Amino acid sequence: MKVLHIEAGRHLYGGAQQVVYLTQALQQKGIENVLVCPPNSEMIAAVDKQVVVEPVKMAGDLDVMQCLRLRRAIAHHRPDCVHIHSRRGVDTWGLLAAKSLNVPVILSRRVDNTEPRWWSKLKYPAYDKVIAISEGIRQVLLSQGVASEQVKLVHSAVDTQRFAPNSAERQWLLDEFELPQNALVVANFAQLIERKGQDVIMRAAKKLIVEHPNLRVLLFGRGPKQQHYQARIDELGLQKIVQLVGFRQDVARILPAVDIVAHPASMEGLGVALLQSSASGVPVVGFAAGGIPEAVAHNETGLLAPVGNQVQFTQDLNRLLQDSVLREQMGREGRAKMCSEFAIEVMAEGNLSVYRSVLTELGRAPLTSQSQKV
Repeated sequence: MKVLHIEAGRHLYGGAQQVVYLTQALQQKGIENVLVCPPNSEMIAAVDKQVVVEPVKMAGDLDVMQCLRLRRAIAHHRPDCVHIHSRRGVDTWGLLAAKSLNVPVILSRRVDNTEPRWWSKLKYPAYDKVIAISEGIRQVLLSQGVASEQVKLVHSAVDTQRFAPNSAERQWLLDEFELPQNALVVANFAQLIERKGQDVIMRAAKKLIVEHPNLRVLLFGRGPKQQHYQARIDELGLQKIVQLVGFRQDVARILPAVDIVAHPASMEGLGVALLQSSASGVPVVGFAAGGIPEAVAHNETGLLAPVGNQVQFTQDLNRLLQDSVLREQMGREGRAKMCSEFAIEVMAEGNLSVYRSVLTELGRAPLTSQSQKV
């Protein structure tokens, strides 16, 4: 079987990282993979050497010529099916390109925001299958009129070998970010935008600093709210407590050294950072938004407050700050959950089963290497 993947992401996180995980796991199963992505994508250097890479210019929803470029790539590689992993125009132009060549096409939906109902009823039935990365996203699609038999649930994955508990990094973390030896470190890994909830964390820190003077908050990420959040830190008098530390490539080293990950997002498809946190043995406190309750089991691997409930979130964070035994217990449970439910192998097998079901329903046998050369 040959699968052509289309991903418009340029940076190696979120959906782009999932595509790298998927293609590598599928290669190990004997599946041929072609990756179509922007010429400057970080995925090109990250994918397995056996994955064929086809750089294609992708300039967004209004890039009409993208359809022709994607069509040429699909026609050249002659895959058994096309798997579109992102939006930014490729979900429309890639769909049209594949359909024009009569190639089955599958879409991964990674966000839980709604779309106009008329657009959903027009767009999604054109795909042979839609893969939702969380039950929360699946329910959004069903609420917009997409047929239940067309939507399959396949959770995103986390690399449980790369993201793993490692207490040896604790001193490095304290030195790297100039934290006191007795610091209780709360971290957040997200784009600096309002719906990710960094302001919720800062308000909680302001309340809790009296009881926990050793509390320190590290906010990782970039985004349009950066200047606003720096002003907010100054306004709340949290200059010595909260740091905006930007985007880091060494998250796998940082995560196991923090005490708690806070993620009070008001919307979230699933939350890859939460999978990484649990895999690293770190408990999570946040809001029960979107697919987060699938990644974080309330009272088992973390604590989840109702969306927007600042008081409950603050109480939950305080509970974890007070109880090191509970933090360790939830960390262990989270690690176990990731290894059993969110491993790369589980995700790859789920996607592969969708490919096989689509080809079976269409009465198509995967092309052999020999027939593809004819």
